[in-house]
Amino acid sequence: MSLLKNKNLTIWQWLRKNLFNNWYNSILTVVCLLFLVWAIKSILTWVFTQAKWAVIQANFSLFFVGRFPQELYWRLWLALVIILGLTGLSWGAIAKRFPSRFNTWLPLGWALSFPIILWLIGGGLGLQPVESSLWNGLLLTLMTAAVSIVISFPLGILLALGRQSPLFFVRWFSILYIELIRGMPLIGILFLAQVMIPLFLPPEIRLDRVLRGMAGLTLFSAAYLAENVRGGLQSIPRGQTEAARSLGLNTPLTMLLIVLPQALRAVIPALVGQFIGLFKDTSLLAIVGLLELTGIARSILAQPQFLDRYAEVYLFIGVIYWIFCYSMSLASRRLENQ
Repeated sequence: MSLLKNKNLTIWQWLRKNLFNNWYNSILTVVCLLFLVWAIKSILTWVFTQAKWAVIQANFSLFFVGRFPQELYWRLWLALVIILGLTGLSWGAIAKRFPSRFNTWLPLGWALSFPIILWLIGGGLGLQPVESSLWNGLLLTLMTAAVSIVISFPLGILLALGRQSPLFFVRWFSILYIELIRGMPLIGILFLAQVMIPLFLPPEIRLDRVLRGMAGLTLFSAAYLAENVRGGLQSIPRGQTEAARSLGLNTPLTMLLIVLPQALRAVIPALVGQFIGLFKDTSLLAIVGLLELTGIARSILAQPQFLDRYAEVYLFIGVIYWIFCYSMSLASRRLENQ
């Protein structure tokens, strides 16, 4: 509507100018409209009259929390309250509805909430332990994505800085790691993480499959994040560094306070795109035997009464993926505008 207002065009004038300005555009517009009407009508007819949504209703808890003990659901609800509370505060901080000094405490709140949420879900230290093999469905998807994002982000920054380091060993190690990981498919890295990591650990240390899956996602994502951050570092003019040095800042402070914040701000869309890709890549964990959202869907489809309900199940999990990915994209656009 702002476009129409700026050009002083009515809706009919805009349609005539952009969609019906000649005979072949008019035909193409009509054909596309007819196809959209037919597609939407067919989808709605299937959704409301033909689809068997009993598969979703009967397995609702499996989709979201898998085999997590039902008597311990209160811990998941408490973790959700913490996340939603911090998300609301973060949204308010981005919208500048709180004093500026509040922004310095918010990252600390997120940092402290991370181990608390892991403690609530995994148990221990006074709470009944819950094996990671019982973390299934959306719960496992969110856990693996969150842990991988939190760890891979600083690791990617270090790799990007290491690739530009004047130290020969640091620079070539970073280059070798980035190019080697980026040259391998994620599924290969996940299989290597499941097989190779136990070989490098002492016999008394055993990492379960969930932690090995997180390690594979983290190692893969860090390499791509490093290249995104490196692109941001290269976009900063040399004059920024020279001005910082003229003020008496040494190289680490110049990078930490001047160059790196500007570089990260410049690549926010690329970083969030990588995070969204990582969230969707968790679906590959089903191939290595982990029952995340896609894996639990396959196990539900193996139930005798729901053997042919592929469309309903995959449409449902597709909507879940879309909600989370669109929310991340919306938050990144809001952050970029601020």
